[in-house]
Parts: sequence; C-alpha cells; structure tokens
Amino acid sequence: MKKLSSIQMIRCSILLALCLCQVSVNNLKAQLTNQIYGITLCGAEFGEKNLPGTLGIDYTYPNNSDIDYFASKGIDLIQLPFKWERIQRVPGEPLDPTELSHIKEFVDKCAAKKIKVNLVLQNFGRYQLNGNTYVVGSYDLPAAYLVDFWKRMARAMFDKQNVFAFAIMTEPHDMGSYKWASTVQQVINGIREVDKYTTILVDGDNYSNPATWEQYNYDLKNIVDVAGKTVFNAHCYFDNDYSGKYAKSYDADGAYELTGVERMKPFVDWLNKYNKRGYVGEFGIPKKDKRWITVMNYFLDYLQQNNIGASYWAAGSWWKDYELSVQPINSADQPQMIAYSKFFNKNFVRNY
Repeated sequence: MKKLSSIQMIRCSILLALCLCQVSVNNLKAQLTNQIYGITLCGAEFGEKNLPGTLGIDYTYPNNSDIDYFASKGIDLIQLPFKWERIQRVPGEPLDPTELSHIKEFVDKCAAKKIKVNLVLQNFGRYQLNGNTYVVGSYDLPAAYLVDFWKRMARAMFDKQNVFAFAIMTEPHDMGSYKWASTVQQVINGIREVDKYTTILVDGDNYSNPATWEQYNYDLKNIVDVAGKTVFNAHCYFDNDYSGKYAKSYDADGAYELTGVERMKPFVDWLNKYNKRGYVGEFGIPKKDKRWITVMNYFLDYLQQNNIGASYWAAGSWWKDYELSVQPINSADQPQMIAYSKFFNKNFVRNY
C-alpha cells in the first residue's frame, strides 16, 4: 500500500470530518434557528478616495434592475455596503437626510420583492475626515461616535421590517490597543437602547479572517447582547493571501477542494467552543478556473452542515468586469451564480 504524505493525511481527515458533520449536525453547539444566503450589491461604498463624493460619479446605489434580477433568482437577502463618511458627514452629528433617503428607498424596494437587507458599514474600523484617517476607539475617534451612529441608524430604520441585520463595522484591522471588543460591546448596548429586534453582525479584527479568528478576537467571546441576537461575521476567500484578489492561478495558490473548509474550521471551532452564532458576510471566487466552483461547493456544504448562512461578494451594475462578480452580463447568469443559487429560498424569520 502506498504511504500517504502528511498533507494527504490531513486532507483525508478533513474529508472524514466533513462526512461526519452530515450525520451529527444536530449535536453542534453553534446552531442557528435558520440559515439565510444572499449577495452583496456594491456601489454605495465606492469612491472611498473622494469622500463624501458625488452620487452617480463617485458612487451609486443599486438600481431596480439589479434588485429585480436577484429577486428573479430567488435570492433571500441582499447586503448594502455604504460609507460612514457619507451617511454621517461629521461624527456625532445628525445623519445626512439625502443619503438616508437613498438607503431607505433601497430597503423599501427590497421589501416589495420580499428580500431581506443587511446594512453594512464598510469602513474597516476607521473614519476619514479632512484628509486624516482615525481609528475607532482612539482618542480622536472614541467608540462613543460609532455608538452614536448606530443609535441614529437604528432609530431611522426601526419601522423597516425587512432589515435583517446591522453589520456594525466591516473588516476592522490593525486595531492595536484600541480594544475592538470593548467598542463592539458599547455599540451593541447602544443599539439595544433603541432596537431589541434586529440582528447585529460583528466582524472580527484582522479583516474578520476566520483562519485567525481566535488569535485576534479572543475577547469577543465575552460579548453580551440582552436581546441574544448578536452573530459573529467572518469573511472568507480562498486565494493564498486570503485577500480575495486571486492574483495567482489556482495551482499557484495551492488551492484544492477543501481549501474553504480548512479556512472556516477555526472559526466554526470557536463558535462551537463558546456557543456562539456565526455568519459569513463575504466570500467569492473568480470565474477564470472552474475548479474554484468545486472549492465553493465544499465550502457552502460545510456552512450548511454547521447551520451558518452567508452572502456572496459581490455584484452591482458598476462591477460587471470584476472577476468575482455575479452581476449578469448581457442577461447571462455568471457561473458562480449558477452554482450558488441552489442555496436560495431557505425558510427564515427576521432574526436568528
């Protein structure tokens, strides 16, 4: 018998674990009461080098045809990323009424199609003002400003029944001594003063990377939500540097069928260990090599077996040429979309 290499043995053990998940999923600690799968419609977060920028030139909001297309595919949820600097031009001051109206209009259009919405603050743990960048939790941008923003947003969206979750800050990174977990707790407490119903999605430090989750986010295990509706939000890509740029080929990246499963396992283990709930707010693959589809399928099967929902990154009318995009081209479905669509139309309620 041919002796297996150490790498082959690891891969075989992961395959065995994946198979066992199918027969023992009911015993998992990190179960959700439902799963929900969606996509992210980009545009409102564009133009980050020109803030606040000009609508239609620097950034855009999803149009009716975007929503109609994904509704026709049976999508359950759409994420809307947007910039803090646009919706609140100065920290601590009222929300910009024009930008707020655009967001509400998008939410209402989705409601008409029976689509849930995640509102995603796409700011990486930072705020730009007068040419300077400030880290949330620092002396110049204390956590109270992020609390203020989300309390205002929660009030503004309180009557929008299809708002599924507030993603309070996407991909914080290099937070240093500014104690991301402390900021998160303050934001949750602030939102719950206004809204005890909407799910709160919490990204982790180090770009919310699931492979390094416990190393960078150990203290998040202590987060308390009086409503019990906080869900931890990982972002998972399958290229060698975890970036989602896929600058190398499939082979040069060292990818194989279970790359996505390997990357998610530390996050899932953390959820199970501390009895937490999880979501994957970003994942995506390029269309240049069909083998990435297989990686995605194993990844999504693993999420489903662990009762974890996800949203694909990304789509949007300004991103048709993006290698990961599932935006239709000349009305044609993209290959990633065809593979992903089997996960749509799950039964769900407003909150986990």
